[in-house]
Amino acid sequence: MENKRQNMFEIFRGFIAIAIAILVAFILILICADDPGKALECLLIRPIISNGALNVKSIFTILARMTPIIFTGLAVCVMFSANQFNLGGEGAVMLGGFIAALIGIYVPMATGLHVVVAIIAGTIVGGLVMIIPAVIKVKLKASEMVCSLMMNYVIMFTILHFLNNVFADRSKGATQSYPFLSTALIPKMVPSTELSWGFVAAIIATVLVAIFMYRTRWGYSIRMIGINESFSKYSGMKVGGIIVLSQIIGGMLSGMGGAIEMMGRYNTFLWKDLPGYGWTGITVAILAKNNPIMIPLAALFISYLNRGCELMSIYAGVPAEMIDIIQAVIFLFFAAEHFLSGTRQKIVVKDAKEELQKKELATAGEGGNA
Repeated sequence: MENKRQNMFEIFRGFIAIAIAILVAFILILICADDPGKALECLLIRPIISNGALNVKSIFTILARMTPIIFTGLAVCVMFSANQFNLGGEGAVMLGGFIAALIGIYVPMATGLHVVVAIIAGTIVGGLVMIIPAVIKVKLKASEMVCSLMMNYVIMFTILHFLNNVFADRSKGATQSYPFLSTALIPKMVPSTELSWGFVAAIIATVLVAIFMYRTRWGYSIRMIGINESFSKYSGMKVGGIIVLSQIIGGMLSGMGGAIEMMGRYNTFLWKDLPGYGWTGITVAILAKNNPIMIPLAALFISYLNRGCELMSIYAGVPAEMIDIIQAVIFLFFAAEHFLSGTRQKIVVKDAKEELQKKELATAGEGGNA
């Protein structure tokens, strides 16, 4: 009963945080939009219904844009479960996409094998680069948050250097790579849409991460370190190795997400800035309460809002950055430990009183039998 009430409270707390974020968005829309009603329709309804009919193409777009943030959400979920606030997923996404792109351009292979090799390469490189902040944390006790945050920009500017000076297609007006070979592209699930088979890979990854976290001893160790690192250390766990493992897994998931996004939605590498999927993955993981199974639902919510904000920008003149404001407010209230603390305290007190009453009744029953 206690766990059920606590879980219900966390769900309630999440809904309140989301409701406040949407309310803030409504207020800003009323201030910014010339036609607030149309803007709200674009935000809430038009992503799935347009002109009274189901907007199928928009729905496929929402699903497609879920794919990379499912991977980064899972990555953050694993790392945060070990109480490691590693922000390197953003750089790992960009690096994974870049390495996959290079293989897709310069390493010809057979159809089917080519795309698999490109994704695996992006996955491995994403995991390798995440070793840097992990080892620095374990060996030097430096903040993994600061190290990984700075590492993102090292990765970005290194990629931009090579893209500008080595791999750029000079025949194009913009800075971008040469086109990918057709054998390296992930096929579309639905022709003429953004949705590729990478979405299915994201769902499979969700199931595998959930099994790993809740059905293996490594996943149990990661969660135990997140709950109490000192207890884990004194119980004989190799805390340092598990901390490094959690961050490598997070990097691999982020790198895979970047590779799948690049080979599934683009024909050439043209990211000239951090793509933003790593930051969004943090919001997704927070919404999901670090539960891998809930990651796709949280990603669906964020992707839906993202699409709604995009439509507001096109049809109602509201800045597309509204999604960043909504995410920031959600993050603020989810991260605030004292948000609705009074309600949580009442639940704890009520559970304690009920437990005490049960013990008193049990004691009275034993006395009567005697």
